[in-house]
Amino acid sequence: MFRPRVIPVILVDDRGHAVKSIRFRKPIDLGDSVNTVSLFNAFKVDELVVLDIMATRQRRHIRDDLMADISSEARMPLAVGGGVTNCADIHRLLHAGAEKVILSNAAFTDPAFLREASSAFGSSSITVCIDVKKDWLGRYRVHMPAGGRHTAVTPEESASAMEEQGAGEIIIQSVDKDGMMSGYDLALISLVSDAVGVPVIALGGAGSFEHISEANRLTHASAFASGSTFCFQDQNRGVLISYPSAQELSTLARSSTSHTRT
Repeated sequence: MFRPRVIPVILVDDRGHAVKSIRFRKPIDLGDSVNTVSLFNAFKVDELVVLDIMATRQRRHIRDDLMADISSEARMPLAVGGGVTNCADIHRLLHAGAEKVILSNAAFTDPAFLREASSAFGSSSITVCIDVKKDWLGRYRVHMPAGGRHTAVTPEESASAMEEQGAGEIIIQSVDKDGMMSGYDLALISLVSDAVGVPVIALGGAGSFEHISEANRLTHASAFASGSTFCFQDQNRGVLISYPSAQELSTLARSSTSHTRT
C-alpha cells in the first residue's frame, strides 16, 4: 500500500521568524522558526519544508545561521529553499543538513542551472516549486515568484519541462488558494500530477485533514503539504502546531493500482 507524505511547511521572513501568508500577502507572525521546528519534532512528521519567502526578492539566500539552527534542531528530513541561484548555494544547504533543495525563480530563468544541479547532486536532491495563479480569463498560468507577474506558460507545460531538465520532484502551489484554508485546487493538482512521472507535492489551500483526504482520493499527488493546517487551530487562525495522528495517516493509504495514472 502507498501512503502519500504529509508535509508541514514553515515560511520564514528576513528576521528568521515563522510566518504564514494569505495569497502571498499579509504574513501572519507565528513566532520563532526554530521553536516551530522543535514542536514538529514531537509529532514525528514525514518531512518538513522550509522556505525563505523574502530571499529571492532581496537577492540573497537563506541565512546561514538560521539554516544551521534549523538543521541542528530538526529530527525529520528537510527540504529547504529561498534565493537558491547556483550550485554553491545547493552544496551549502545540503552540507548544512538539508535532504533536498527547492529551486524556484532560478529554475525558470536559467534552465541550464537546473540541468547542472540535477547532474551534480542527483535529481532526488532537487525539487522545483511552481507557483500558479489564474489569469483574468480563469486560465492557470505560471506565476513568477520574483516580480509577481504571470507568464504565458501553463503549469503542466512547466512541470513537464522541469522534469525533462532533471527535477526529481515538483511542488505545485496555488497562489489563489494560499492561506485560504478552503481546500486544495484539485483541478490544478490533477493537471500537473497527470502530466509528469516524478512525484508531485500539492500546496496551497488546505485547512484541515479532511482537505488532505479529499485531495488524496481525487488526485494522483504523491504528497500533500500545508502551512495553515498544521499551524492554525481553525479558520480564526489561532496559532496551534499540530499534525495528524498515526490512525488518521493510515486512512490515506491507497493501493498502487489506484495511484497509477491512467
